[in-house]
Amino acid sequence: MLIKSLMIGCFLFFLGSSALTAQDFEYVGAKKCKMCHNKPATGDQYKKWADSKHAHAMESLKGDEAKDPKCLKCHSTAGSVKSDLIVTLTVEEGVSCESCHGGGSKYFPNAIMKDKEKAKANGLKIPDEKTCIACHNAESPHFKGFNYKEAKEKIAHPTIKI
Repeated sequence: MLIKSLMIGCFLFFLGSSALTAQDFEYVGAKKCKMCHNKPATGDQYKKWADSKHAHAMESLKGDEAKDPKCLKCHSTAGSVKSDLIVTLTVEEGVSCESCHGGGSKYFPNAIMKDKEKAKANGLKIPDEKTCIACHNAESPHFKGFNYKEAKEKIAHPTIKI
């Protein structure tokens, strides 16, 4: 009986551990990112995003499109994630930082962001071509082709270490 109880306990422990590693991270919005990514000395990523088409993606939707889940999944970060993961993110933010970099609830604290591997372990995604093609593809009624290399250069916002 004791062995059976231990086996069940071990099984439940490992089941719980795997559930934690498969966790979904909450989305906190671009204002949290702005807290650190807003200085020219370190790359001014927030300003680059705020001036981009991504930040203004919702403005291109007219009438019912602004409520259509098929449109929102690519025109708004908030429209592309489960509602229970949204903390302070709004639809109006458009395609914000977390569309490409993942929900930031666990990685946005500065102590974690300073260590790239720690940030990745806490939900930070390093976007690649697949990330972009999730929206920039033939399923979009406005698709006119997509060149990843050119697009990446247009939105580049590297972090500058000082």
